[in-house]
Amino acid sequence: MLSVLDIFRIGIGPSSSHTVGPMRIARTFVRALAKAGKLERTARIAVELQGSLALTGVGHGTVDASILGLIGFAPDTTCPDEAAAALERVRTHGRLMLGGRQDIAFDPATDIDLAGHVIPDLHPNGMQLAAFDADGAPLSRRTYYSTGGGFVASEAQLRRKPKDDRINTGTRVPHDFGSAEELLAECARTDLSIAELILANEDAFRPRERTLEGLDRIATAMDQCVDRGLHQRGILPGGLKVARRAPDLWDKLSANPQSNEREQLFDWLNCYAMAVNEENAAGGRVVTAPTNGAAGIIPAVIRFYCVTAEDDACGESRRTFLLTAGAIGLLYKQRASISGAEMGCQGEVGVACSMAAGGLAALWGASPAQVASAAEIGMEHNLGLTCDPVGGLVQVPCIERNAIGAVKAVNAARLALHRPETDARVSLDQVIETMRQTGLDMSSKYKETSQGGLAVNVIEC
Repeated sequence: MLSVLDIFRIGIGPSSSHTVGPMRIARTFVRALAKAGKLERTARIAVELQGSLALTGVGHGTVDASILGLIGFAPDTTCPDEAAAALERVRTHGRLMLGGRQDIAFDPATDIDLAGHVIPDLHPNGMQLAAFDADGAPLSRRTYYSTGGGFVASEAQLRRKPKDDRINTGTRVPHDFGSAEELLAECARTDLSIAELILANEDAFRPRERTLEGLDRIATAMDQCVDRGLHQRGILPGGLKVARRAPDLWDKLSANPQSNEREQLFDWLNCYAMAVNEENAAGGRVVTAPTNGAAGIIPAVIRFYCVTAEDDACGESRRTFLLTAGAIGLLYKQRASISGAEMGCQGEVGVACSMAAGGLAALWGASPAQVASAAEIGMEHNLGLTCDPVGGLVQVPCIERNAIGAVKAVNAARLALHRPETDARVSLDQVIETMRQTGLDMSSKYKETSQGGLAVNVIEC
């Protein structure tokens, strides 16, 4: 089993698979050099970004993330201002402090190859790194893959086939499950809610206190991202000249908070979701939930239904929400994918909508079966959603798509609660498998390559 704290990770924008993943890969490669005693002998590093990492790499920040990872930056601790200063030094002086220890010459224009024509068989987000000594002799060459949501894997790991449909990470948990059917059966057997069952499983990873601290840290980071996005104005970077809209909508809503206009629910959710994804587009600190491109949906729903983090009851509600949503995210990660380069946007916004629907249903007192139903509805009406970002930027249609996803998640939870448990015609397992099959059938030009759809039918500037 994976941990829910693997599903929710603090990082920087604009993309978990194209920014967070490559940063982690580059950092891992350098640490492997150091462990092998080769770092001090390294005089040159060459990076080849393959497939989707190359095709949308510039707009998604992949080039910069690779440089930062080589320096030694980690996604969860990176300060955007410090990162920007480090990148400026590399481009100004043409040198890079590898792992913070080994000074080498480095020119991003020649040492990072955007090999968009190379489409790896194992995963569309391939990244090959090579190290050479002063005489040009190779020291190391490794291939990694950014598999979505900030997860990374080596070539050997992806080639290793699991014995069954479960992912074995070596961690045994008290309530093992490989499908939603098994999860619901275990809830029925133990008389535990999904959140309670997952929390018990998390005890196998770390002490209970550390898990709760981790959940609270994730909730706080989500809240802080919403707050930053509500007050930052200006034009988002990248050339599309997209203006931040969340602050103006926030001012309008705050000036009339007691309005009885029924549609204002949409406005609040839209405001919070766009605040997060505008921060993400600007390269700010966000929580992968389960990806950066879909980072606004869960925080928006939590923010509207759990307003004050200081309130003890609200803090417990946030934990319940994240544990429940995390369980659903685990199912998608283990049985399909949360990578836009594999599944299209149904694997990002669709999964986030499904997770948020299940988490909110749990807050509203839904049974485990109703939680699964809410999650199923959330995905069922996102099936086939393409990922075709204009200009290779995580802005159009990504920002508004999160707002729509947040509203859809709330409606999915409502529909599930109004429907008898025995009346569901589609199970969560069935919709996850349908998403997986749809993603495999989807043309590659609609899977985070900016080679189809809106990306070619909308003028960039």
